[in-house]
Amino acid sequence: MNLNVGLEGSSITRPPFFDGSNYSFWKTRMTIFLQSLDYQLWHIVVNGPRMPTRTIEGVVSLKPENKFNDNDFKMLQLNSKAKHVLFCAVGPNEFKRISSCDTTKEMWDLLEVTYEGTNQVKE
Repeated sequence: MNLNVGLEGSSITRPPFFDGSNYSFWKTRMTIFLQSLDYQLWHIVVNGPRMPTRTIEGVVSLKPENKFNDNDFKMLQLNSKAKHVLFCAVGPNEFKRISSCDTTKEMWDLLEVTYEGTNQVKE
């Protein structure tokens, strides 16, 4: 069984690498890695990003980019950072699998369904 961990241990600055094997080991390590970088990154992976919205006459819609404030940009930046971490953590096959996803939640969920199955499959 290849755990991708050498005798010297793992890096605290590089995400754990996933090559398509031993998903549960990688998932646990990746969860902790993301949480240690910034807990909001993990929140975005689990819940999806908060997209900047505005309410006009009771109707909620996405804000145009020219109306973004600093907090809007910060939240979008966190999603991009989380996507970058996930892309850096996977090999070419998994990259191809998740590269068309728009959010880290979609990426994480796709890997989870691929390697763990759906709730129906698990039961």
